[in-house]
Amino acid sequence: MFLFFGGILALIIGYFTYGRFIERLLKPDNRPTPALANNDGVDTLPLPQWKNLLIQLLNIAGVGPVIGVIIGIKFGVKCFWIIPLGCILGGAVHDFISGFISLRNGGINLPEQTRRAFGNLYHRIYVFFVAILLLLVVAVFVNIPAKLLASTLPLPLAPSTLFWLMAGIVFIYYIASTIFPIDLIIGKVYPLFGGLLLVGSLAMLASLTWHTLSDPTLLTETAAFTKGMFHDQPVIPCLFVTIACGIISGFHATQSPIVARTIRHEREARLTYYGMMIAEGIIAMIWAAAGMAIYNLYPELMSAAPTLALTRSTEHFLGHTVGLVTIFSVIILAITSGDTALRSLRLTLAEHFKLPQAKFTNRVWITLPPILCTVALLAWSNRSAQSFEWLWKYFAWGNQILSASTLMMCAVWLKRQKECPWVALIPGTFMTFVVSSFILWSHPSHAGCPYGFHLPLPIAYSIAGIFSLLCAVAVWRLGNRPQVD
Repeated sequence: MFLFFGGILALIIGYFTYGRFIERLLKPDNRPTPALANNDGVDTLPLPQWKNLLIQLLNIAGVGPVIGVIIGIKFGVKCFWIIPLGCILGGAVHDFISGFISLRNGGINLPEQTRRAFGNLYHRIYVFFVAILLLLVVAVFVNIPAKLLASTLPLPLAPSTLFWLMAGIVFIYYIASTIFPIDLIIGKVYPLFGGLLLVGSLAMLASLTWHTLSDPTLLTETAAFTKGMFHDQPVIPCLFVTIACGIISGFHATQSPIVARTIRHEREARLTYYGMMIAEGIIAMIWAAAGMAIYNLYPELMSAAPTLALTRSTEHFLGHTVGLVTIFSVIILAITSGDTALRSLRLTLAEHFKLPQAKFTNRVWITLPPILCTVALLAWSNRSAQSFEWLWKYFAWGNQILSASTLMMCAVWLKRQKECPWVALIPGTFMTFVVSSFILWSHPSHAGCPYGFHLPLPIAYSIAGIFSLLCAVAVWRLGNRPQVD
């Protein structure tokens, strides 16, 4: 119990201390932001700070800090200190610096940031990788809310028919929010969505506090809980891949340029980027605690789907009515990451192919191919439960490859600015070790893991360690070179 509440307190303190330290390295000033200097009325325009905060929070807080941590808490109470530590030193730094680089450079997207740091050859591969990852995000974040809506709404339809009906409604919203100006749909509906998210999260926090004060064992590794823990999966790397958003997420760096184009002043960046990642860390802590509590009460849920643990925890701790509100808040988390993932993909492709987005027809044509690809991915992922499971596993791993690359890019940028690169280089090297050791060790014979090279863990660690150090040396040397034009 003390680890849980202490972790939340540490996250808050981290914002006011380490977040302020990172801000001093970045040196925000009074220069015109892209929203004021390049207003196009579609993607680049000024929005109030409170709207930017909600847009950024809902963009980055997908189902990872809920479903991911409900799975991740099976590693035990260590999650209650790993989440805040990783969030303060890794995830929030990742979001803040990459978002600020975009803000300082006209709202450029992640692939262009990476091209300027690593050069054109890396960029050609990276654009393709980011596009595939964003397609996976859109497919996953149509699938999950559609399934949750289908299981929640009492409509007299066959399950498959109800799923595709819900998927169609979600996807139509995604297309509209991608094509139309950001203040027309996203700027209007996100305040409502944000309100539901806050109600659901705070209600769960209040109920957990009340219940754990009466029964502190709910947040401990009881004998029944210990039996269902992940005993065959190493914390490093598996925990950092499982909790793909609650600690750090490369997907966030694809979303940050959206808000970089709407911020009115550079001094709003710390709260918008670092602060909203801290808020996501708090959400992750709440749902990790909910997962541990419900697993202690109903140990049989540890072998069931995490969505079942989610629904049972809301019913048990919040009751039917408030529980439904909370389920809808989780659905909102998925929807508000899926819509901006498709928007980010449009902006990335438009930037790569140098296609202006002020004209409506240009936005339609460049969005059409991702729409068709997403429909194909949805059809494939719903052929069987295993198909979707593979989709999620490789998305989570690819997401963390993106986080490692982004942190390394941030280290190059900081070194060229003659600022401390270590704040990004150390977590970047660690995440490189995580993703490389995971794929070297991973194999379906390890429960919940995708295909990898199936090497013994010590050998995987050794190879990954050498590779990560070589990457760190290469990044350090790149920081001594001028920016690629």
